[in-house]
Amino acid sequence: MSSSKQMSLLLMTVLSSLLYLSVSSFEYEIGANEGWVVPPANDTRIYNDWASENRFQVDDTIRFKYRKDSVMEVSVEDYKKCNSSHPNFFSNTGNTVYHLNHSGYFYFMSGVSGHCERGQRMIIKVISSDQETNSGGEKSSASPSAAVLSSGVFKALLSQLAMSYVASYVFY
Repeated sequence: MSSSKQMSLLLMTVLSSLLYLSVSSFEYEIGANEGWVVPPANDTRIYNDWASENRFQVDDTIRFKYRKDSVMEVSVEDYKKCNSSHPNFFSNTGNTVYHLNHSGYFYFMSGVSGHCERGQRMIIKVISSDQETNSGGEKSSASPSAAVLSSGVFKALLSQLAMSYVASYVFY
């Protein structure tokens, strides 16, 4: 076997092993097209309803896009009272990515006065991968526009493309 064919075979083997990588995390975008805004008066549960329809896992991220606003991660007590004086996390950049780094509950709210009281707040429940495996459920019911696939899927797609190229070179 020629050295170029051996190298091609080695490359195909390495790349095909990348296909077995699983998606390790998702990025969810809060509010889709509208972003992180004060919800309509008749739909103040919009963020919590959305969060309850998704399965968040450790290492997922959530993206908040907003204008002239902010996002805070707070304690459950501060969440219940819409108290923004002692946040665990605060950002007002307009494009905030928050890393869900442990299982449990995360409580988010706007830091702008009056916005939390008008429904701009959300509770996210994060499960560990052990809980996911034990429950037998799927990763997420999020629509493709709500969840952006992480680098695991990108690597798998890239390796599949490279394998197709190598196979066309070797076998044709």
